[in-house]
Amino acid sequence: MSENIITSTQNPKVRLLLALQQKSSERRARELFVVEGVREVSHCLAAGFAVETLFYCPDLMADDNEAYGLLDGIPVFRRFKVTPEVYSKMAYRGGTEGVMAEVRPKRLSLGDLSLGVSPLVVVLESVEKPGNLGAVLRSADAAKADAVIVCDPLTDIYNPNLIRSSLGAVFTVPCVACTSEECIQFLKEKNVRILTAQLQDSHLYYDTDMTTATALVMGKESTGLSEQWRRVADAHIRIPMMGRLDSLNVSVSTAILLFEAVRQRLSHVANE
Repeated sequence: MSENIITSTQNPKVRLLLALQQKSSERRARELFVVEGVREVSHCLAAGFAVETLFYCPDLMADDNEAYGLLDGIPVFRRFKVTPEVYSKMAYRGGTEGVMAEVRPKRLSLGDLSLGVSPLVVVLESVEKPGNLGAVLRSADAAKADAVIVCDPLTDIYNPNLIRSSLGAVFTVPCVACTSEECIQFLKEKNVRILTAQLQDSHLYYDTDMTTATALVMGKESTGLSEQWRRVADAHIRIPMMGRLDSLNVSVSTAILLFEAVRQRLSHVANE
């Protein structure tokens, strides 16, 4: 392992990291993505991801910060110390404790998912904003969902804004990208009930059983779900809208439905 000090913002390694943050094409070509922050890097390591390069800034690391413990135990190929000026140039956000890493992605497929007896799965069709997907992953982690499946994705799973907004949940919840056709076939083969969130021809979500194997399928905020998902659904569900608007942010809607599933399942266990 080599360790050096980077003092220039024009260093090629700094320019490469910035390109990885800004361009999905660069992430795909180099098979690398950027993780920023002690908590996020810790989750990344715990999930078995391989860290290629670690950057750290001692001036931004408090003496009692867990970052030092992370640095001591992290298996990396290259490690670079950087100045505060360089770290400021590299950082996608503030308050990340002076730790940043370039990481090898893990491309999970549907076949890699291990579902329990009555799994709870979130399916997102063509969600555009990485911040929304990140927030959904946080809710999925909190509800202990078995997986998040992103169908026909319009955003990169390793987008830095997604990682930031997920607070590392992209590493704690199995997340798979595939086509809608592949996902539908997978859910049918696993006998998972498909519940589509939609306003038309639907029942209130709390009147719908979610105690068995369940997939909560969410669409784009602008256009909703495609017709193919509505056709294959076992039930259509909706959240009652009491005001003048007829939609919620997709991450908020997903959180509501996830925790209704949690409520029903806890109640079901308590009544057995």
